[in-house]
Parts: sequence; C-alpha cells; structure tokens
Amino acid sequence: MAARKLAIIGGRVIDPVQGIDRVVDVLISNGKITGVASSSSDNAYDDYEVIDASGKIVSPGFVDLHTHLRDPGQEWKETIVSGTRAAAHGGFTTVCAMPNTDPVQDSAAVVEDVMRRAAADGVVRVLPIGAISVGQHGKQLAPMGELAEAGVIGFSDDGNPVADANLMRQALKYSVELGLPIINHAEDKKIGAGGVMSAGLVATRLGLAGVPAEAETAMVARDLHLADLTKARLHIPHISTIGSLVALRSAKECGVNVTAEVTPHHLTLNDEWVFGLKGEIPAQVGSEAYDTNTKVNPPLRSRADVEAVIEALSEGLIDIIATDHAPHAATDKVCTYDEAAHGINVLETAFASVFGLVDASKISIERLIESLTAGPAAILGRDLGSLKKGFSGDVAIIDPGSKWVVDPNEFASKSVNTPLRGVELTGRVVTTIYQGETVFDLRGAIGTFSEGVKAGAGQ
Repeated sequence: MAARKLAIIGGRVIDPVQGIDRVVDVLISNGKITGVASSSSDNAYDDYEVIDASGKIVSPGFVDLHTHLRDPGQEWKETIVSGTRAAAHGGFTTVCAMPNTDPVQDSAAVVEDVMRRAAADGVVRVLPIGAISVGQHGKQLAPMGELAEAGVIGFSDDGNPVADANLMRQALKYSVELGLPIINHAEDKKIGAGGVMSAGLVATRLGLAGVPAEAETAMVARDLHLADLTKARLHIPHISTIGSLVALRSAKECGVNVTAEVTPHHLTLNDEWVFGLKGEIPAQVGSEAYDTNTKVNPPLRSRADVEAVIEALSEGLIDIIATDHAPHAATDKVCTYDEAAHGINVLETAFASVFGLVDASKISIERLIESLTAGPAAILGRDLGSLKKGFSGDVAIIDPGSKWVVDPNEFASKSVNTPLRGVELTGRVVTTIYQGETVFDLRGAIGTFSEGVKAGAGQ
C-alpha cells in the first residue's frame, strides 16, 4: 500500500509472538514489516523516514474483536469514518464490526457494502461480523455460508443472545464447516428481565432493578455445553462474573474449543461508579448519582468480580481484551437510568485505562500487549498482531509516562458517552501506523474528528 520506507528507532519493542521485549528498531517498507533490527546509528537509515521512539513502547497495532461502528443506519452515533479514526487514536489498526446495524449484517449485500466503504473511507482495517440469525431475531439461521464467502470473521447476534438452545446448536454445528467462531452475547434475558445494573448493595441503595450475575453465568454454561457437543469454536464476549470464570475454566480443562474476552471497563470500573463519583461511595446519594454513562450490558459488576477478571486475564484464562466500543447520542444518555441506552465509548481510552493495572502490578505490560495484539489475531487466524517480517506494517507507539485527562469533546468519535470524563490516566498512544502510513500522530492531531458536531456534545 505505502511506497515509503519507515524506520521506528530506539523504542522498547514488545512483540509477544516473537518473544521480543528489548530496544530494537522496526523497519517498514511498502506497507509491510521488513524486519526488527538492533538499534543502529541514524545514518544507517539514510533512505528511510525515521521516527524516534526513544523512551516509548513500540507494539504491533491493536486488534479489537468487538466494535460497534453503527454504520449503516445510525450514523448520527458513529460512522465508519469517525469510528476508524477513533480506533486509530486508541492504537487500534483492526476493528471487527458487530452486525447490529440497520440493516443488520445478515446478508452478503450488507457485508460487502460495509467492506467496500471501509476500504474506501476507513483509516484502519474493518472486518465485519455476520449475524447468527436473520434480522438478529433468533428465529431462523442467517445464510452463514454466504456470509462467510462475503468475508465475515465470525457470527453474532450481539445484544440479542440466541435464546433458542436448538438454534444455537445448529449455528455452532454449521460454523464447524466454515471454520469461524460463534460469538453469543452471554445473557439469559429472562433471568435479568427488568434489570438495569448489577444486582447488589449499590442497586438496592439507588433503588434500581438489578441483574443477577447468574443471567450471564447460565448462558455461558449453556453455550459451553453446546460447543462441547458440536466441537465448534465458541468465543465468549465481555465476560464479567466469577461464576462465568468457573465455568470457563472447567470447559477449557475439558478441552472445549473456547476463547473469551473482557472489556476495559469490566477490568477497571465497578458498580460503585453508578454513584457518579468515579468509584467513591457517598455518605448520601447526591445529584451526581445515576450516571447513565455507566450503564452497559453486561452491567458493571462488584469489586470481587473485577478482581477475579483481572486475575483471569493475567493468567490467560481470559484470552483477550476487546473494547465493546458502543457510541451513543446525547439523547440516549441524558435521561433516567432506566431509559438510558446500554454502552460506553471505549476505543480512545482503552489502552490507558487498563495500563493502570500495569502500574498497580496486577498485570504485566507484556500480557497487556499480548491481549490486545497476538491474542485476538490468533482468534482471527490472520497475519496480524505481530511485527514479524512480511506482516502488515501496523504499529502503535505508546508513551508510558504520559499523563492526560480524558476530555470526550476531543474524541475522534462522534459520541462522548464515557464515565471517564475528567479522569487522569497514565499511558497514551501517541502514534498509530497502519500498513506503513501514519494514521494518527498526537503531535499533529492526524485523523481528528471532522464530520460536524459531536453526537453527545454539551452532555
């Protein structure tokens, strides 16, 4: 793709696939990685454009297995253009687009349209996910073979979990022949009916209907048994409870072909954030409470659940981090907690929010990078997530010492629905390179939002 030759020199290169964690130079030519070389004098790269990454971490570009681009059908929330720019700002060079668009990605025509427009207008790679059922209604299987031929990387009905166990069994069985994973939203809607946040003391104090943790665990357990029955590939999205982890561990020990993801917000926020005080517990509930930007599905869980998923990610029981980036307009969030839409804007804060766990020695930087690069690339089965020779020239350069305050009005995303507004984070992606081209540079603000007024401005 790119004609230029690029040398990224002097940075701490972390590439879990190659077992690299040292100061070396990364060379890119014609959009591909041409090698990782021992640091040399500048004159060794006379015919290269040189980026000095001294004091910074150089990582493969991040891969997000769970993104909502809202395009087609809800372009006032996000578009392929704004969503991929937000991804670039967060260090992501590949995003997998969920099918809950309008129309739903349940036909080759819709999938091919998304891919065509992403190739023309997106600034990073977009890989579509096809629907499991027609219209995501859970009644009839979508044409999975047709969708696979069109280029989907897996199948999901996203927030509409497949309630019919036999339909789920059929989907898993058909997916075996296609070699693609089934990604089923882990929630039994009947168990969680009417709930708007995690059941517990916080929900009781706020007078909000709670969703029992078992709503997730029951669906996880069912799908694991069906995956074992069919010998299919199952991927569990946004896992968030201790009970789900118990079921996941048992299934993996029994040889079930399953992977799992956790979101940045389920790693770093808990249900106490609904009080609106950035995790502090008030003596009295005040006007800050019922922060609708904390409403997400699955809901933010207890402190014990958060600690459990951190440990599970650190040890590798949970395979990867995926954002579940869910942008919304102000009208979806400036309302009561009961009425608010589920979802948090995540792409641009994902790395920095989780990097705090590295500072707290709860997870290693190597494992964090792996969970954002090599791990999701392995699930996709593509030559991504590494700086190996011949791989796409996708790179994220991170300043680990950078301290910055989250200001959603500076997001590249159209939407601003984040509970992290005003929070100081440490660690920031400063440059993102996709196929050898710089698609984001913090110094030059390359790729900043330019599609008009933000969907949630003034919130």
